Amino acid sequence: MSELIVILGPTASGKTEFACHLAKAMNGEIISADSRQVYKGMDIGTGKDIEEYTIGDVKIPYHLIDIKEAGYLYNIAEYQLDFHKAFKQVKENKRQPILCGGSGLYIETALEGNKYLGIRPNHVEQAELENLSDEEIEVALEEVSERIKNDLNALTRARKIRAIQISKYINENPDWKPRSFDPIDYKIFGVNIDRNLRRKKISKRLNDRLNNGMIEEAERLVAAGLSHEQMAFYGLEYKWLSLYLLKEINRKELHDGLNTAIHQFSKRQMTWFRRMEKNGFKIKWINTDQPMESKIEQCMTFNSYTNR
Repeated sequence: MSELIVILGPTASGKTEFACHLAKAMNGEIISADSRQVYKGMDIGTGKDIEEYTIGDVKIPYHLIDIKEAGYLYNIAEYQLDFHKAFKQVKENKRQPILCGGSGLYIETALEGNKYLGIRPNHVEQAELENLSDEEIEVALEEVSERIKNDLNALTRARKIRAIQISKYINENPDWKPRSFDPIDYKIFGVNIDRNLRRKKISKRLNDRLNNGMIEEAERLVAAGLSHEQMAFYGLEYKWLSLYLLKEINRKELHDGLNTAIHQFSKRQMTWFRRMEKNGFKIKWINTDQPMESKIEQCMTFNSYTNR
């Protein structure tokens, strides 16, 4: 088996449950690839589902969950370093590392790194760029090399701004060199779920969470000092919950708006995973509705490719 097993999939696909059962079968430990589960106290909104890490009387060890206080601005550069520390620790424990999550950016960064992560944003410059119109951003982007734009998948406004900043930094610092890590031997397994089933699960899970503490969780975070601006930074659930707490939307608008936003998010996740495949990442897709034993067996016996 590879040094690293990767379990990816869209939200509500059952990837965490699968990864935990696989970890039990392989004497493994889970390394999270989620951009928000790093925060303490943000449990229901991020879908940590910590109870899934206990199977019978076996507790599956996990890493990179609850490692930062809410309000801290964690970034992808820190994640790259934290992933490699966790990966090294699991290997030293003589256990199988299993990377699990739905953030394509975090997964790609863990697997192959990001050469630009050592370049920290210039906040003054970023504020100036954010004040530009979309047309002005496009003009500035014309000065950025195709290599940088492709490396960053500069399709959204935020990524275009990042590409402009990185291009300027590299031009002004000709001695800059990217940080590199030792290559990792890995295999990627994707949890495939029928679109209609995924939609049903997302809607049901949202109802369950709204009725079982997600709003109260947001209230506790605000009471503990998290600003509404920070809540919006964490996106999706917390952005909509913030609007609700500010009384800018009612309960029905919270439910309907958030439901739509999560469905759209799951589609973007699948788009990212398909783009990964087009870029050479090989993903073995496993249907989520198969028996757990069958899914585990497929992972443990699959040997037809390594890496890209």
